[in-house]
Amino acid sequence: MLFADIDLLDENLDFRAHQWVGVRDGHIAYVGGAAPEEGEAASFGEVYDGRGKLLMPAFYNAHAHAPMTLLRGYAEDLPLQAWLNDLVFPFEAKITPEDCYWGTLLSCIEMARYGCVGFSDMYYHMEEGARAAIDAGVKMNLSDSLLAFDGEGLDELPVKGSLDRLTRDLQGAADGRIVVDCNVHAEYTSNPRAVADLAAYAKERGLRVQVHVSETRLEHEECKERHGGLTPVRYFESLGLFDCPTTAAHCVWVDDEDIEVLARRGVFVAANPASNMKLGSGFAPVSKMLERGVRVCLGTDGMASNNNHDMMQDLYLLALSAKGAACDPTAISPKQALAAATRTGALSQGREDCGYVGVGARADLCVLDVAGPSWTPMTNPLVNVVYAGHGADVCLTMCDGRVVYRDGQWPLVDAERAKAEVAARTRRIVGEL
Repeated sequence: MLFADIDLLDENLDFRAHQWVGVRDGHIAYVGGAAPEEGEAASFGEVYDGRGKLLMPAFYNAHAHAPMTLLRGYAEDLPLQAWLNDLVFPFEAKITPEDCYWGTLLSCIEMARYGCVGFSDMYYHMEEGARAAIDAGVKMNLSDSLLAFDGEGLDELPVKGSLDRLTRDLQGAADGRIVVDCNVHAEYTSNPRAVADLAAYAKERGLRVQVHVSETRLEHEECKERHGGLTPVRYFESLGLFDCPTTAAHCVWVDDEDIEVLARRGVFVAANPASNMKLGSGFAPVSKMLERGVRVCLGTDGMASNNNHDMMQDLYLLALSAKGAACDPTAISPKQALAAATRTGALSQGREDCGYVGVGARADLCVLDVAGPSWTPMTNPLVNVVYAGHGADVCLTMCDGRVVYRDGQWPLVDAERAKAEVAARTRRIVGEL
């Protein structure tokens, strides 16, 4: 595809008007202020009229539980522990592998609709999750959750066999779109032996790690009581988890020393402002983390605590909540917020050639219709993206040079069937409870 006469946000997220961008073989092959030579232009195929549109890097969802579309609207108005133990865990015990496929597929459809091409997922039945992501044409960092409530080591847990199988069968599948990570659900759902074993397993195999950290004050304080004053951050560091590239989700209640550890160990923090506010968990100290060099990215979390995958909504909330929590209107800039949702999110998934518009990058792109009233005037396009835009403004989403959403259509999947399947499966599970 050749995007013709289109405004864009470049590799530095700076605005450039009236550009031409050529995509070939899954990568961006041309960016310029004029059309390429006639022969080269023809090699890109379809010419996309960019007038009234803005081209930018697609979004990367750094923390999700994709099958939880099945729970959308089910567990409401509860704090985290009651939400998990009283409603979510009993529901999840009824979810089958096929349920996970359809729940994940609907998440992929929704994310593509809103300009997102990749997500980091923590759940179960990950073979089915990978199948859904491959069918939808998007990217997935999948991880099967480690849960260890007694004194078990990794070899005694079913997740060990799952990890062996996933890394053998799915690592690098679909031209690298599928990446297998390890994950620890949380400190309060694991034990030190299992965490240390998983850290060693991940380090030996060069795998990335996902983990929930300090989502609530209760989690943070009870960890200190159990482990001689160690916070979740310092507890996981002591067990070697941060010896691997790690994405720590939430980090709402981290303290100053925790932030220093996160920065020093290069941990990515996946902020989840919508979920944290909805569950009443609080506000992550995003501005303090950015100031100290922590790499902050953005996640939607699961659909029982958000309840949608509109990354532009979460982007808006990230910027506003950081300012509000810090009582400082300069706490986060539009560029910092947008980088969290794009380039930093891609890096948190180990995708070095993704998340920016530049020659040689993977063609992970989204196009926004900026002709609507909320985009006028275009005094500062970057400000408009963060504060005035909506996910509904996305009119095209491209992953590795292939269109996965365009003008209300998903060319690779049957969105209507996915919606019907998820609705029916949720009714079945609720009826079984």
